[in-house]
Amino acid sequence: MTEAGTSGGGAPQVIDHRGGVWSIAVPIPDNPLGHTLVHLLETDRGPVLIDTGWDDPDSWDTLVAGVDACGFALTELHGVLITHHHPDHHGLSAKVREASGAWIAMHAADTALVLRTREAEPGQWLDFLIAKLATAGAPDDHLAPLRKARAKGGGRSLPGRRAALPDREIGPGELLDVPGRRLRAIWTPGHTPGHVCLHLEEQHPGRVGEATGRGAGAERLAGRPAGFGRLFSGDHLLPGITPHIGLYEDPDSATVTDPPPSSQLRSSRGDPLGDYLESLERIGRLAPAEVLPAHQHAFTGADGRVRELTAHHEERLSGLRALLREPLTPWQLAVSMEWNRPWEQIPYGSRNIAVSEAEAHLRHLVKLGHAELVPGSDPALYRAV
Repeated sequence: MTEAGTSGGGAPQVIDHRGGVWSIAVPIPDNPLGHTLVHLLETDRGPVLIDTGWDDPDSWDTLVAGVDACGFALTELHGVLITHHHPDHHGLSAKVREASGAWIAMHAADTALVLRTREAEPGQWLDFLIAKLATAGAPDDHLAPLRKARAKGGGRSLPGRRAALPDREIGPGELLDVPGRRLRAIWTPGHTPGHVCLHLEEQHPGRVGEATGRGAGAERLAGRPAGFGRLFSGDHLLPGITPHIGLYEDPDSATVTDPPPSSQLRSSRGDPLGDYLESLERIGRLAPAEVLPAHQHAFTGADGRVRELTAHHEERLSGLRALLREPLTPWQLAVSMEWNRPWEQIPYGSRNIAVSEAEAHLRHLVKLGHAELVPGSDPALYRAV
């Protein structure tokens, strides 16, 4: 593994992972994550990007320079595979397609979210968020800025509105159109409903006697744990961060013109945490030799990391059941949960994410029969069963 160039702050801008695989650290403005690792995969028809990065001028310049540092021109791109629809992964896709003519592929469940975001009336998502937080028990002082923004016509500049609508679908289990490589899609819902990991079904270039990473030899991996191939894990599996698992709900542009009623907001439409835990189990069984995530750094020992994340969520669910001995709203539950900093220090926007995560855990407890909605409560109260 070699580095070529540095980004601001000294982090590697481009890393050659060998075997025709590179990563480019594309900055995320004003975000503690710092950057998205956009991966470039060499193929027989030109390079393919895995994700694109945030839609920002500095991010664009970094991506273009990074592709160049890998030895390619942006115009040579063959395609773009999007792990999920979040703007730090999909944001630059339209600019990439316009500059290169590359196709863009994404799982259908996340493509549907991109389409709804593009077609939603201005302010529709903001209406939905206000109603959802009110039902979750958010106090008036938290809702007031959102209501003020809505009254002033806010909601017109959602991240992702300029992202491309994909022109290809990534099907679960599909061997993708990357000539000369074996790259298989693995559907891993949880972080988003259409999140995918991509398994490069080729011997790791770190194996003795394997020069390009494209052969099928049986050499043991020198200095590395057992496993096969490399996994582009997006946000599903990260070495030191627990991916956010929130609810999948969003306003449906075909049916929602006003804030949805509380009964709709409380409905049990899906189980993102259950999806995530099942997806983790599949990745643990896959046991790739190395994981190339979209944030932080490449790592080995995927099965061990899966066990850590599974234990984390089991511990959190147990703790929530204890808190729910007394009825609580999702907001009260989020305030009581343990985060990486005290609640008072969590930024305003991040509190909305925390509440969504609390609701995802609540929904899983309800599905397991360990918690229930208190009938007639408004805002919604939940209690342990």
